[in-house]
Amino acid sequence: MRCAKLLQNSIFRQYESFPVNDKKIAFLGGGNMASAMIGGLIKQGMLPNNILVVEPYGPTRDKLLQDFGIQAMTEPSSLLVTAGLIIWAVKPQVFKEASQQTCNFAPTALHFSVAAGIRSSSIAAWLRTDNVVRSMPNTPALIGKGMTALYARPAVTQAGKAWVERVVASMGEFLWLNEESHLDAVTAISGSGPAYVFYFLEAMTEAAVKMGLSAEQGRRLAISTFSGASELAHRSDEPLETLRQRVTSKGGTTYAALMSMEGDAIKPHFIKAMQAAELRAKELGDEFGK
Repeated sequence: MRCAKLLQNSIFRQYESFPVNDKKIAFLGGGNMASAMIGGLIKQGMLPNNILVVEPYGPTRDKLLQDFGIQAMTEPSSLLVTAGLIIWAVKPQVFKEASQQTCNFAPTALHFSVAAGIRSSSIAAWLRTDNVVRSMPNTPALIGKGMTALYARPAVTQAGKAWVERVVASMGEFLWLNEESHLDAVTAISGSGPAYVFYFLEAMTEAAVKMGLSAEQGRRLAISTFSGASELAHRSDEPLETLRQRVTSKGGTTYAALMSMEGDAIKPHFIKAMQAAELRAKELGDEFGK
C-alpha cells in the first residue's frame, strides 16, 4: 500500500568513540556512505545484528554481508519495525519511491537523510512524520575525516539529535544548522568541496610536470602541501588571511603567483562557481522534492 504525500546555534563538534545503544539502526541504501557509517558504528561497539540494510543491488549487498556481517534485504519489510533510526542513503531521484515502500514499516522511527537536495518537508510528507533530520556529509567521511552539516525538524528530540550525532561522529566532525536553507550553501562549500581540492591538486601536479618534475613527484608535493596547510589552518585560531600573508613576502615567489591569480580574478570566479553549486542544490530540492 502506498502512502499519501502528506536549534540550536551552529556549532562544530567531534566526539570520541563511545558505546551505541542496543536499538536497531536500518539503512535504506548500502553504498559508500552507508558503508562508512556502518563501519564506524561497529567500531563504536554496535553489534552487527543490530544493523539492517535494504539494498536491492546484489553485489553491494553481498559485500556488506561479507565485510560487516549485518542483516541485509532486497526490499523494505516488516523487519524495519524494529529499527529506532532509519538512515536514508539512497539517490535523490529514487527517494520518493523508496519512502512510499517503507513508510508503513516505520511509523515511530527517527529518519536521518544523507541524500543530497531532498528537503526535510518532502521527507516528512512522504513518510508521514516530522521526526526527520537532514544532513550534508562529504566524501572524506569515508576515511573518518568528513564534515557533516545537520538540520533537525522541530519535532526531533534532544535524544534523537544525540543519536544522530553518534552516527556522524564516526565519520569526522559535524555542524548543526538553525536554518535548513543553509544546507544549500553547505552543499556548495563542503559537500562539493573535495572536488575543488582535487581540481587544484590536478593543476599543481600538471604545473610540476611542466616545470620538469615527474607526475608522481608533483602529486606527492601537491597532496602533502594541501594536507599540511589544511592541518595548520585547523590548529590555528588566526585568520586565514594572516596565515596566507606569513607565506607571502612582497616581491617573492609566492607574491608572484598570487598576483598572477589576482590578475586573472581567480578568487571571484571561484566564489561564483560555488554560488552556481548552491543554486544547483536548490534546483535539486525543487526537482526531486515534488
